[in-house]
Amino acid sequence: MILPVLDEAEALPGVLDAFPAGFRPLVVDNGSSDDSAAVARGRGARVISEPRRGFGAACWAGLQAAESELVCFMDADGSLDPRELATVCAPLISGGADLCLGARRPDPGAWPPHARLANRLIAWELSRRCGVRLRDLGPMRCARRAGLLELGLTDRAFGWPLEMVLSAAAQRWQIVEVTVAYHLRTGGQSKVSGSLSGSLRAARDMSRLLSGL
Repeated sequence: MILPVLDEAEALPGVLDAFPAGFRPLVVDNGSSDDSAAVARGRGARVISEPRRGFGAACWAGLQAAESELVCFMDADGSLDPRELATVCAPLISGGADLCLGARRPDPGAWPPHARLANRLIAWELSRRCGVRLRDLGPMRCARRAGLLELGLTDRAFGWPLEMVLSAAAQRWQIVEVTVAYHLRTGGQSKVSGSLSGSLRAARDMSRLLSGL
Protein backbone atom coordinates (compact mmCIF):
# COMPACT_ATOMS: atom_id res chain seq x y z
CA MET A 1 0.00 0.00 0.00
CA ILE A 2 1.76 3.13 -1.25
CA LEU A 3 1.15 6.42 0.53
CA PRO A 4 2.79 9.46 -1.08
CA VAL A 5 3.33 11.94 1.75
CA LEU A 6 4.15 15.63 1.93
CA ASP A 7 3.73 17.23 5.36
CA GLU A 8 1.04 14.90 6.67
CA ALA A 9 2.28 14.39 10.25
CA GLU A 10 -1.11 15.44 11.61
CA ALA A 11 -3.10 13.01 9.46
CA LEU A 12 -0.81 9.98 9.45
CA PRO A 13 -1.63 8.57 12.92
CA GLY A 14 -5.33 8.24 12.09
CA VAL A 15 -4.63 6.89 8.62
CA LEU A 16 -2.07 4.31 9.69
CA ASP A 17 -4.01 3.18 12.74
CA ALA A 18 -6.98 2.38 10.48
CA PHE A 19 -5.04 0.01 8.21
CA PRO A 20 -6.72 -3.41 8.00
CA ALA A 21 -4.89 -6.69 8.42
CA GLY A 22 -3.12 -7.83 5.29
CA PHE A 23 -2.18 -4.35 4.07
CA ARG A 24 1.29 -3.03 4.83
CA PRO A 25 1.71 0.73 4.46
CA LEU A 26 4.69 1.99 2.46
CA VAL A 27 5.09 5.71 3.10
CA VAL A 28 7.01 7.72 0.51
CA ASP A 29 8.21 10.93 2.13
CA ASN A 30 8.37 13.49 -0.67
CA GLY A 31 10.47 16.12 1.09
CA SER A 32 8.27 16.85 4.10
CA SER A 33 9.25 19.79 6.30
CA ASP A 34 7.45 18.29 9.30
CA ASP A 35 8.09 14.97 11.07
CA SER A 36 5.92 12.87 8.77
CA ALA A 37 8.61 10.22 8.32
CA ALA A 38 9.17 9.83 12.06
CA VAL A 39 5.43 9.64 12.74
CA ALA A 40 5.04 6.94 10.08
CA ARG A 41 7.92 4.88 11.44
CA GLY A 42 6.50 5.22 14.92
CA ARG A 43 3.27 3.67 13.66
CA GLY A 44 5.13 0.72 12.15
CA ALA A 45 5.08 1.81 8.50
CA ARG A 46 7.93 1.20 6.12
CA VAL A 47 9.26 4.60 5.03
CA ILE A 48 11.36 5.54 2.02
CA SER A 49 12.44 8.97 0.83
CA GLU A 50 11.91 10.49 -2.61
CA PRO A 51 13.63 13.91 -2.64
CA ARG A 52 12.44 14.79 -6.14
CA ARG A 53 9.23 16.72 -5.57
CA GLY A 54 6.11 15.62 -7.40
CA PHE A 55 3.14 13.37 -6.79
CA GLY A 56 4.13 11.07 -9.64
CA ALA A 57 7.73 10.96 -8.43
CA ALA A 58 6.58 9.76 -5.01
CA CYS A 59 4.22 7.18 -6.50
CA TRP A 60 6.88 5.85 -8.88
CA ALA A 61 9.41 5.53 -6.06
CA GLY A 62 6.86 3.62 -4.01
CA LEU A 63 6.02 1.34 -6.92
CA GLN A 64 9.67 0.49 -7.42
CA ALA A 65 10.17 -0.20 -3.72
CA ALA A 66 6.99 -2.24 -3.25
CA GLU A 67 7.27 -6.01 -2.94
CA SER A 68 3.66 -7.23 -3.15
CA GLU A 69 1.94 -8.61 -6.24
CA LEU A 70 -0.93 -6.15 -5.87
CA VAL A 71 -0.22 -2.51 -5.07
CA CYS A 72 -2.62 0.18 -3.93
CA PHE A 73 -2.22 3.93 -3.90
CA MET A 74 -3.99 6.24 -1.49
CA ASP A 75 -3.73 9.84 -0.30
CA ALA A 76 -2.43 10.09 3.26
CA ASP A 77 -4.35 13.23 4.26
CA GLY A 78 -7.21 11.52 6.06
CA SER A 79 -9.70 12.00 3.23
CA LEU A 80 -9.79 8.27 2.43
CA ASP A 81 -10.43 5.33 4.73
CA PRO A 82 -7.88 2.47 4.51
CA ARG A 83 -10.59 0.08 5.64
CA GLU A 84 -12.05 0.38 2.12
CA LEU A 85 -8.88 -0.99 0.51
CA ALA A 86 -10.34 -4.49 0.45
CA THR A 87 -13.25 -3.20 -1.65
CA VAL A 88 -10.85 -1.62 -4.14
CA CYS A 89 -8.72 -4.76 -4.35
CA ALA A 90 -11.64 -7.18 -4.70
CA PRO A 91 -12.12 -6.85 -8.50
CA LEU A 92 -8.46 -7.75 -9.08
CA ILE A 93 -8.53 -10.66 -6.66
CA SER A 94 -11.61 -12.07 -8.38
CA GLY A 95 -10.04 -11.63 -11.81
CA GLY A 96 -12.62 -9.09 -12.96
CA ALA A 97 -10.27 -6.17 -13.44
CA ASP A 98 -6.70 -5.10 -14.10
CA LEU A 99 -7.12 -1.65 -12.54
CA CYS A 100 -9.72 -0.56 -10.02
CA LEU A 101 -10.36 3.07 -9.04
CA GLY A 102 -12.27 4.27 -6.01
CA ALA A 103 -14.90 6.72 -7.23
CA ARG A 104 -15.41 9.23 -4.43
CA ARG A 105 -18.67 9.73 -2.57
CA PRO A 106 -17.90 12.99 -0.78
CA ASP A 107 -19.04 14.16 2.61
CA PRO A 108 -20.44 17.73 2.64
CA GLY A 109 -17.60 20.16 2.00
CA ALA A 110 -14.99 17.48 1.42
CA TRP A 111 -14.65 18.03 -2.32
CA PRO A 112 -14.67 21.74 -3.29
CA PRO A 113 -16.68 22.60 -6.41
CA HIS A 114 -13.64 23.72 -8.43
CA ALA A 115 -11.81 20.44 -7.76
CA ARG A 116 -14.88 18.34 -8.53
CA LEU A 117 -15.53 20.24 -11.78
CA ALA A 118 -11.93 19.81 -12.96
CA ASN A 119 -12.12 16.09 -12.21
CA ARG A 120 -15.39 15.67 -14.09
CA LEU A 121 -14.04 17.49 -17.14
CA ILE A 122 -10.97 15.28 -17.27
CA ALA A 123 -13.10 12.15 -16.85
CA TRP A 124 -15.42 13.31 -19.62
CA GLU A 125 -12.47 13.96 -21.97
CA LEU A 126 -11.08 10.55 -21.12
CA SER A 127 -14.38 8.92 -22.05
CA ARG A 128 -14.71 10.93 -25.26
CA ARG A 129 -11.21 10.29 -26.51
CA CYS A 130 -10.45 6.79 -25.20
CA GLY A 131 -13.82 5.19 -24.52
CA VAL A 132 -12.97 4.67 -20.84
CA ARG A 133 -16.09 5.59 -18.90
CA LEU A 134 -15.24 6.78 -15.41
CA ARG A 135 -16.95 9.00 -12.89
CA ASP A 136 -13.76 9.92 -11.09
CA LEU A 137 -9.98 9.65 -11.40
CA GLY A 138 -10.00 8.24 -7.90
CA PRO A 139 -6.89 8.65 -5.72
CA MET A 140 -7.50 5.24 -4.10
CA ARG A 141 -6.65 2.58 -6.67
CA CYS A 142 -5.27 -0.92 -7.08
CA ALA A 143 -3.37 -2.75 -9.83
CA ARG A 144 -0.72 -5.42 -10.24
CA ARG A 145 2.77 -4.15 -9.60
CA ALA A 146 4.36 -5.99 -12.54
CA GLY A 147 1.79 -4.60 -14.95
CA LEU A 148 2.26 -1.03 -13.74
CA LEU A 149 6.02 -1.28 -14.12
CA GLU A 150 5.57 -2.55 -17.67
CA LEU A 151 3.45 0.50 -18.51
CA GLY A 152 6.59 2.61 -18.13
CA LEU A 153 4.82 5.64 -16.67
CA THR A 154 6.88 8.81 -17.06
CA ASP A 155 4.85 11.64 -15.51
CA ARG A 156 6.33 12.67 -12.17
CA ALA A 157 3.86 15.43 -11.35
CA PHE A 158 0.07 15.58 -11.01
CA GLY A 159 -0.52 13.90 -14.37
CA TRP A 160 0.45 10.50 -12.91
CA PRO A 161 -3.12 9.33 -12.09
CA LEU A 162 -4.36 10.13 -15.58
CA GLU A 163 -1.30 8.69 -17.32
CA MET A 164 -1.89 5.41 -15.50
CA VAL A 165 -5.44 5.20 -16.83
CA LEU A 166 -4.45 6.28 -20.36
CA SER A 167 -1.63 3.75 -20.55
CA ALA A 168 -3.78 0.99 -19.08
CA ALA A 169 -6.52 1.71 -21.61
CA ALA A 170 -4.01 1.62 -24.46
CA GLN A 171 -2.98 -1.85 -23.30
CA ARG A 172 -6.66 -2.89 -23.16
CA TRP A 173 -6.71 -3.39 -19.42
CA GLN A 174 -10.08 -3.99 -17.81
CA ILE A 175 -10.69 -0.80 -15.79
CA VAL A 176 -13.49 -0.66 -13.22
CA GLU A 177 -14.71 1.60 -10.43
CA VAL A 178 -16.06 1.01 -6.96
CA THR A 179 -17.50 3.66 -4.67
CA VAL A 180 -15.52 4.84 -1.64
CA ALA A 181 -16.22 7.50 0.96
CA TYR A 182 -14.38 10.83 0.77
CA HIS A 183 -13.96 12.89 3.92
CA LEU A 184 -12.62 16.31 4.88
CA ARG A 185 -8.86 16.00 5.01
CA THR A 186 -7.24 16.22 8.41
CA GLY A 187 -6.17 19.78 9.13
CA GLY A 188 -8.43 21.35 6.50
CA GLN A 189 -8.29 21.47 2.72
CA SER A 190 -4.96 22.15 1.04
CA LYS A 191 -2.68 21.02 -1.77
CA VAL A 192 -4.39 19.15 -4.61
CA SER A 193 -7.19 17.88 -2.41
CA GLY A 194 -8.72 21.29 -1.95
CA SER A 195 -6.79 24.37 -2.98
CA LEU A 196 -7.59 26.23 -6.17
CA SER A 197 -3.90 26.43 -7.10
CA GLY A 198 -3.46 22.71 -6.56
CA SER A 199 -6.48 21.91 -8.71
CA LEU A 200 -5.15 24.17 -11.45
CA ARG A 201 -1.75 22.46 -11.38
CA ALA A 202 -3.38 19.06 -11.59
CA ALA A 203 -5.63 20.17 -14.45
CA ARG A 204 -2.61 21.62 -16.28
CA ASP A 205 -0.60 18.40 -16.02
CA MET A 206 -3.53 16.22 -17.01
CA SER A 207 -4.51 18.48 -19.92
CA ARG A 208 -0.98 18.18 -21.24
CA LEU A 209 -1.34 14.40 -21.34
CA LEU A 210 -4.73 14.55 -23.05
CA SER A 211 -3.43 16.97 -25.66
CA GLY A 212 -0.96 14.34 -26.79
CA LEU A 213 -3.68 11.83 -27.72
